[in-house]
Amino acid sequence: MADLLINGKDAYATYGVRMGDDFLDALGASAPLKGYVTNDNRLENGVRYSNSTPKIDERSVTLIFTIEGSDHTDFLAKKKAFNNVLYAGGVDICVPSDSSDVYHLKYTGTSVTYAQNLERTFAKISASFKEPDPTNRT
Repeated sequence: MADLLINGKDAYATYGVRMGDDFLDALGASAPLKGYVTNDNRLENGVRYSNSTPKIDERSVTLIFTIEGSDHTDFLAKKKAFNNVLYAGGVDICVPSDSSDVYHLKYTGTSVTYAQNLERTFAKISASFKEPDPTNRT
């Protein structure tokens, strides 16, 4: 069984990609709430809150990945393939050993960090995403 699925594919077999530091912690973090519906009437003291149930807002997620190739050429091919997946925008991530949840993410391309080894066969990448609807994990 694959440790990590990206868009339904085994991430390591396809892209040489594995989960990096605090990957599961970032995925499992809770989502924020949208602002409450309020009425700030100048003729009344305080603020009146609606009794409606609060809604979940989109959330920002930063995930750390590692990319590994058997040699420099293999590494470059896998890195390029993984970047193409990110640049397509929509990325579905699943960690089958953790749960059956599928995280539907949008790659933002902001706050990216990158570091590779001297042999140019391994790299560590952090990538930022938005999860538009954290209640949709199917």
